[in-house]
Amino acid sequence: MHFSKDVFHYSYDFAAVLEWFAERVDRIILLFDAHKLDISDEFSEVIRALKNHEDKMRVVLNKADQISTQQLMRVYGALMWSLGKIINTPEVVRVYIGSFWAQPLLVPDNRKLFEAEEQDLFLDIQSLPRNAALRKLNDLIKRARLAKVQAYIISSLKKEMPSVFGKEAKKKELISNLGEIYQKIEKEHQISPGDFPKLAKMQELLNGQDFTKFSALKPKLLETVEDMLANDIARLMAMVRQEESAMPSQTVKGGAFEGTMSGPFGHGYGEGASEGIDELEWVVVRDKPTYDEIFYTLSPINGKVSGAAAKKEMLKSKLPNTVLGKIWKLADVDKDGFLDDEEFALANHLIKVKLEGHELPASLPEHLVPPSKRGTVMQA
Repeated sequence: MHFSKDVFHYSYDFAAVLEWFAERVDRIILLFDAHKLDISDEFSEVIRALKNHEDKMRVVLNKADQISTQQLMRVYGALMWSLGKIINTPEVVRVYIGSFWAQPLLVPDNRKLFEAEEQDLFLDIQSLPRNAALRKLNDLIKRARLAKVQAYIISSLKKEMPSVFGKEAKKKELISNLGEIYQKIEKEHQISPGDFPKLAKMQELLNGQDFTKFSALKPKLLETVEDMLANDIARLMAMVRQEESAMPSQTVKGGAFEGTMSGPFGHGYGEGASEGIDELEWVVVRDKPTYDEIFYTLSPINGKVSGAAAKKEMLKSKLPNTVLGKIWKLADVDKDGFLDDEEFALANHLIKVKLEGHELPASLPEHLVPPSKRGTVMQA
């Protein structure tokens, strides 16, 4: 479900239709154009109609290639400020920045940022099938809380009604002061304001009801709901997570996702630890003369430096010990606790990869294995 800011006027209750869809979809995407950012009154109403579904919302700042980096920073700040006035949530809504169409970038300066953002958005959408049961459980929680709140509202209205005369006048008064009744229930029962139904909509619905026919509060039913929210839901949550982890991975396929991870244009291909993946020559060779100079200052014995000697040099990178430990594990290819000149060069190459902002591989890729170790590693 996605919405752009171009909202047309309809002869039906557009906000109600949006709310109906919002209850049934897994993801809501709001689209904005970076080169002409404007949140109209109509679009603001659309966003407000999606209240209580903020957890499903994602924002796409599209056509970001049509402005400079400096302008993009200003537009992003303005968008977050505007959304903050409309979407009242403790967590900031996730915004994806990019140019989401198959056309050349007008301002290519932020290509890497756009690629990373596009990949993050794809991963978010890909995760939807995996978390479907969990989202349904969250919807159940929302409905249970709403039912509990409505029980308090109905019983409060019932309690305030006169037994004989002035019923219609009292009904109008109660509907008019429904906001105050909300506040009273909120304080008395420690209920979050977000759990209450929309005031205007509730007032409209109450106009056609006979308050004298409302049921009184049933404490036992409320206790059952409270017990479900406090205990049953927690058990169900654990069961759902256990079942989802045991299920085979589900992903969204086809359309925009087709071929996104294929060939040399897959995200991150040929960058960071993947640099040199298609080359015949070992990629570390390019900087090896520089690394060799450092290696021979560490007084190698039998062509190898000890862990203690290598540690002093590696610490100069100022990377955390946890990261350096992983680099050591990857670079010590023959697992003998020492580094020869190729392994030392590899360690420095991986440090460079990390300092340039890339992730380290979980295991050493074949193209990074030192030439003298390749036969040994393959046999192992």
